[in-house]
Amino acid sequence: MTYAIIETGGKQLRVEPGRFYDIELLPVEPDVDLTIDRVLFVQHDGGVSIGQPFVEGATVEATVLQHRRGRKVLVYKMKPKKKTRNKRGHRQEITRLMINSISLNGSVFSADESASTVPASQPEDAYETAAE
Repeated sequence: MTYAIIETGGKQLRVEPGRFYDIELLPVEPDVDLTIDRVLFVQHDGGVSIGQPFVEGATVEATVLQHRRGRKVLVYKMKPKKKTRNKRGHRQEITRLMINSISLNGSVFSADESASTVPASQPEDAYETAAE
């Protein structure tokens, strides 16, 4: 299993190829490829690379899927016996990223490599014979 820990939006996030993640809003248009070079940690097949603070030559390739707004957070302030109440809501702006691949010193680890090791469950001909 291959994964990396990246830094984006002031937060650290564990990412794997082939998955999508919600991060802080990025000033990038949707359907654009993005390269993240602030990689703190890379793990691939038991081999570990730890950066100080970043791993040299490590990048994460991602695609921006869409910009969204997160769940509403209610902020309620009240002072007892004063008839003072204040209720506010907040929705954080987020960007949804699809991680395409993780590369380390020229070698690329993508979701296609891990998907190829999983065998197909049934051939297409099995569906046709079962339907008849």
